[in-house]
Amino acid sequence: MKTKYNLYAYENDLYSKGYNYIGGTDEAGRGPLYGPVVAACCVLPKDFKLDGLTDSKQLTEKKREEYIQYIKQHALAYGIGIVDSKEIDKINIYEASRKAMMIAILEVQKKLKLDYVLTDAMPLPDLDIPSLAIIKGDAKSISIAAASVIAKVTRDHMMLEIDKKYPQYGFASHKGYPTKKHLEALHTYGLIDGYRLTYGPVKEIVEKHNLT
Repeated sequence: MKTKYNLYAYENDLYSKGYNYIGGTDEAGRGPLYGPVVAACCVLPKDFKLDGLTDSKQLTEKKREEYIQYIKQHALAYGIGIVDSKEIDKINIYEASRKAMMIAILEVQKKLKLDYVLTDAMPLPDLDIPSLAIIKGDAKSISIAAASVIAKVTRDHMMLEIDKKYPQYGFASHKGYPTKKHLEALHTYGLIDGYRLTYGPVKEIVEKHNLT
């Protein structure tokens, strides 16, 4: 898959300025009605190359599964941050996404000292090292693209596990997103633990059945 962006431009510019350990971070799962938001931070070696790597949403499931193995094998370090649905309801999805990213970054910091962090459109004011929020960063930075694959596949695998427990909801196919089939299942079978109660379609069911 060809990309219109040079995925190495941001990293190469930072390398030229003396930064060595650059973490790219991204999250998966802002839109679903169910489950956690998952973020990853990934530090790649300077000579890392993976043809076709881009924003995980643009890749097939098969490609993501293939790429995550390669990324994990070759990354200098990576970390994963998970914030559950209860926390999302408490602090909102934007802040939960930021929190998940910070957790992922701190996981990396346990393994090596980051010099710089690139994020997918998320400012990180509490971070004590330089960072840059890039709009559509997962399609413009190789490190963020790698993190997007780790975050997406990690979350998808969590949804597959939930599907084994509650097959009637269809989590294996919709991964918690508000598809027609998911909404039908939600109305048929009701809520299970893990739904985001502040999200519109879920909120409607809570109010309709007076579940608060």
